[in-house]
Amino acid sequence: MFSEEFNVRFYETDALAHVSNTVLVGWFESGREPIFKLFNPELDLQNWSLILASYKVDFLEQIFYGQKVQVRTFISRIGRSSFDVYQELWQQQKKCATGTTTMVHFDYQSKQAVAINKSIKAELLANSYSG
Repeated sequence: MFSEEFNVRFYETDALAHVSNTVLVGWFESGREPIFKLFNPELDLQNWSLILASYKVDFLEQIFYGQKVQVRTFISRIGRSSFDVYQELWQQQKKCATGTTTMVHFDYQSKQAVAINKSIKAELLANSYSG
């Protein structure tokens, strides 16, 4: 599991006094940074090799300003060239949201998916979700 903690910023709240639903997608992306570094340790955008294929977010509880949030990131599926990232967002010991993102190891020049090498697969497996 990878874990990141964020302060909820005032501007991330909405007129209903809780965190706007659009903010979670950004937090989840930030929580995937350790995974990005497995494929590209320097995060060199000229040599990027991942593409986002889909994402889904489920909102379970309201999230509020003034209390930190934690994003927990796991790998829930690994295929030949793609994998699913399962994430949970926690605040005050409550699971407030979950998300699943499908990422594809991708060659932008050939515009094709590329097999994930064995060493990266092993790192992904080491961070897999056990339910």
